Amino acid sequence: MGIHEPIWRKSSYSAEQDFGTCVEVAELGVQLGVRDSKNPGQPHLSFSRDAWSAFIGAIRSRSL
Repeated sequence: MGIHEPIWRKSSYSAEQDFGTCVEVAELGVQLGVRDSKNPGQPHLSFSRDAWSAFIGAIRSRSL
């Protein structure tokens, strides 16, 4: 089994005019990685899928 580089994706809500103030997300096995799109070489944060789903749900419901 080889080691695969994660495939980072940026939100479809991002635009070039936002000066790169966006995050990118990648699947990292059982976790999700989140990194700053302006500094992709820096360390990333890792979240469980449940924690990420709860975070996104809170944003969508405007409870954050």
